[in-house]
Amino acid sequence: MTQAPTPTADTVRRLVRSLLKEGRDGTGGPSVRPVTPERRYTWWIGDRHVLRLAPDREASMRRRRELRLRDLVRPHLPVAVPVSVAHGDWAPGLAYTLDTRVPGGTADEYDVSAVGEADLAGLLGGLRAVPVRPAEALGVPRAAPRSLEALRRMAAHAAERLAAADEFDAARLHQLAPANAARLTAQPGAAVLTHHGLTGAHVVVSADGRVRGVLDWTGAALGDPAEDIAGLAVAVGSPAAVRAATLAGYGARPCLRGLWLARCDTVIRFADHLQGRAAGSPPLLRTRLRRAWEPILLERVTDFPENEPEP
Repeated sequence: MTQAPTPTADTVRRLVRSLLKEGRDGTGGPSVRPVTPERRYTWWIGDRHVLRLAPDREASMRRRRELRLRDLVRPHLPVAVPVSVAHGDWAPGLAYTLDTRVPGGTADEYDVSAVGEADLAGLLGGLRAVPVRPAEALGVPRAAPRSLEALRRMAAHAAERLAAADEFDAARLHQLAPANAARLTAQPGAAVLTHHGLTGAHVVVSADGRVRGVLDWTGAALGDPAEDIAGLAVAVGSPAAVRAATLAGYGARPCLRGLWLARCDTVIRFADHLQGRAAGSPPLLRTRLRRAWEPILLERVTDFPENEPEP
């Protein structure tokens, strides 16, 4: 694997000057700064662009695939997808893409309004409308549905650790009995294109609560639509995620499956962080845990028909 050099402000400035008109004489040019101190491979370029540098060859492959995938999904979505104004290699074998910046904040900063939930419904419905074969031809991988029962068992142990740290009531996980987890298996033949990374940082929200765009399509996969419902439950809260998925035409089974994927995931990730096995910000992990465990109207697995049809 190619070992990426650590990008510096000078590295980024030289690359940007070769791509944009500003600063080509070696002076001036747009400001450059890392998005966060921890993310040294993603940089704000002035107020209009973002530069994303791949740290290794695997990431480079995903960046190059993402360029073509964004063109495929853009006509199907009601929200913005970043446009690349330049792309190439920033180091031997390591890709970069200079993208337009989608205006707005993130779902970690702004709450999604009722109209924003309709935007999310359009996102989920649009992803389902993307044809599978062209996505597969681009190299988008297939992802097998996760076992909710295996995840439930892991979450049960993690919940005990969180309870010992006074961070969570482990009894709340008892709502997902083994029999209920078995009822929430993924439906056969239900694979669709999924973003597979709908974190709060990847959902662009304006101050009025509208969803304006979705970032970072490098993790996209053909698989279980409940994974994106789960991502939204963590990003914007379970009630908003389930309402959006229902508006997109999904029934109770994938909604509840996504809800419990999110709940188990957030418990496991927070417990792993407390034990030093995973990085993360405790306030953000608590926020994600709270969002995933917000109650919804349809909580009980027994509330939906056994043979509920899916669209």
